[in-house]
Amino acid sequence: MKKLLLTLLTVMAAISASAAKYPKQADVLAAMHRANDYFMNKYPDPGAPTFVKKERPSNLWTRGVYYEGLAELIAIDGQNRDLDYMTRWATAHRFMPRNGVTTRDADDYCCCQGYIYLYERKFQKTGEKDNSMIEPTIVCMNNLLNPVAPPKNSKWTDNSVEDWTWIDAIQMGLPVLTRLARVKHLDGDINCGRYAEQGWKMYEWTRNTLAGGLFNTNEGLWWRDKDFVPPYKESNGANCYWSRGNGWVYAALVRAMDNAMIAKHSGQGNLEPRGEYKWTVQDYEKHFDNYQKDFEKMSYALVKCMRKDGFWNVSLHNEANYGGKELTGTALFIYGMAWGVRHGILPKKMFKPIIIKSWNAMVKECLHPNGFLGYVQGTGKEPKDSQPVGYDIEPDFDDYGLGCFLLCGAEVYRLSEKQ
Repeated sequence: MKKLLLTLLTVMAAISASAAKYPKQADVLAAMHRANDYFMNKYPDPGAPTFVKKERPSNLWTRGVYYEGLAELIAIDGQNRDLDYMTRWATAHRFMPRNGVTTRDADDYCCCQGYIYLYERKFQKTGEKDNSMIEPTIVCMNNLLNPVAPPKNSKWTDNSVEDWTWIDAIQMGLPVLTRLARVKHLDGDINCGRYAEQGWKMYEWTRNTLAGGLFNTNEGLWWRDKDFVPPYKESNGANCYWSRGNGWVYAALVRAMDNAMIAKHSGQGNLEPRGEYKWTVQDYEKHFDNYQKDFEKMSYALVKCMRKDGFWNVSLHNEANYGGKELTGTALFIYGMAWGVRHGILPKKMFKPIIIKSWNAMVKECLHPNGFLGYVQGTGKEPKDSQPVGYDIEPDFDDYGLGCFLLCGAEVYRLSEKQ
């Protein structure tokens, strides 16, 4: 413990000099809108397929992450242009998971997070429960609760709890299940906790059972999948912890906890009002404390491997393995830390300077004047993938990086509002 505290104090001393005040809310919004406007102008038809080497529908996971971030921008600013863009996207896909309601691939149902948000927002504004907006999600999640026997040669087992064999899937799937539990609770379903419980079982299996458990509780970080569990090592002899992979889990923990917390003044729809700071954890969520413990352990582990410039390397324990600035992992870490401070889970004194320095660094070093985001590592599963990463280098997919940036910005904004 003494060694950890000394390490944290050293990190804090290195960054405190340039970290003074939270950025102004107007400046945070301006940065978020600049990045988002660039994307929406580039892709004016949100329902059109994506083209990266081959055609894919625009409800794939990369776009699903973007709409997670856009939902948060709408939540704090509520511009009709953004809401219309998101609604047209969901409508174009008939609120369906990619590859239909029978899919068990978390990458396919990541988009359902956006659909659920639109359902809740419509109910909040009009009082109408438009079940067509969430019925495909419900059917898909029910198939996880009661999986049918998979066809021969399928990658799936008879037990859906074993579906998340890579840690990215935790972020794609856990928030869908925990948010659906919240919606069903709002509908008066006394068994709504079955969705939250399914999410926990899937998370817990990946955490503790897969390849001996992908979460290294000693170091507070996650191996990306079974291929990176020891004896696999980095060139410097350290365990291989991929930045964005850990960012996915960190964000999923935030969203799972947030989905269980009902704001004191949420009113109809259970959407958090802007600036809320009092919450109640719902009784149906039995594992909030478990998520919180993992979140805290990860938080302190991440502080230890932060770069002096406010970013994180793609390889958390080996700066020689394609070291350098990287936005997606950094944005996801600051998203979580800002949320943790705002909810009183992480100490403000320690994490405030980290949040400020990292957000300012991303805006200054990654955000182009036209809204393009640099230093985004493209798709992959480890540090060497989609290299090089740079200010002027466009990743293969430019949507999920923006989603991470918007998630982060929304929490920095909310935290600024609280100060």
